[in-house]
Amino acid sequence: MLRDELLHRLADLGASLRFFSRLPVPQLGRKDDTGALPQLPRAAATIPFAGFLIALPAALIGLGASAASLPDLVVGLLVVAALVVPTGALHEDGLADSADGLVGGTTAEKRLLIMKDSRIGTFAGLALVLSTLLRASAYGALFFHPAAGVFAVLGGGALSRLSMTALWAALPNARPDGLAARLGQPDNRSVAIGAGVTLLLLSPLPALVGAPAVLLGIAFAGLAALAFGALAREKIGGQTGDILGATQVLAEMAFLIGLLFGK
Repeated sequence: MLRDELLHRLADLGASLRFFSRLPVPQLGRKDDTGALPQLPRAAATIPFAGFLIALPAALIGLGASAASLPDLVVGLLVVAALVVPTGALHEDGLADSADGLVGGTTAEKRLLIMKDSRIGTFAGLALVLSTLLRASAYGALFFHPAAGVFAVLGGGALSRLSMTALWAALPNARPDGLAARLGQPDNRSVAIGAGVTLLLLSPLPALVGAPAVLLGIAFAGLAALAFGALAREKIGGQTGDILGATQVLAEMAFLIGLLFGK
């Protein structure tokens, strides 16, 4: 029974990594179908750990750039680039579409239509520029202590995916024919397991930046997800894949701001 549970969790992790990134992920056990989508609600428990692993190359690049004494902003920009490349800018695309749709549309139907449009408008461009600069500046500042920077990148990767998963579970689908709707919704048990995993992954950070900073970062990330979720419910009636992608970016930014406020 325990062996089967482990094999299922490995399969969930493999599917989550393949869905949320372009990383070459080998088959993780005999139950892992490399062509399958994540099996929600169960797979939601592994999404924060998948975020942690997706962020690992960026953490190592930040560590190397910091060791080379590059300017803080350059370190931060390299980290952000290394976070974006493995995902194919999946979450940034969601942020851009959400910014154009939620701000530019006048009705729920028009907002959803704008969000499906692949073209980038003024609000999308501003959101991408501001989010990139903010994250890069924050990561550059956090790499003042190399270990703190590394675990901020890794912890942000996990916590932001947990925030995204929690919002996914909490809000109804705004677009019934969208990919998020076809995948299903996480259940509370899976989200709770993912939260426990996230806290474990964040556990090295208090010794590096202080417990108040970590608690503030977690609180800021949660508040960002809650506020954005409330906006999405008001504007379009729930969540879509774009809303979830935007939540990941916003929660990551909020976490970093909290760390900087508290350290």
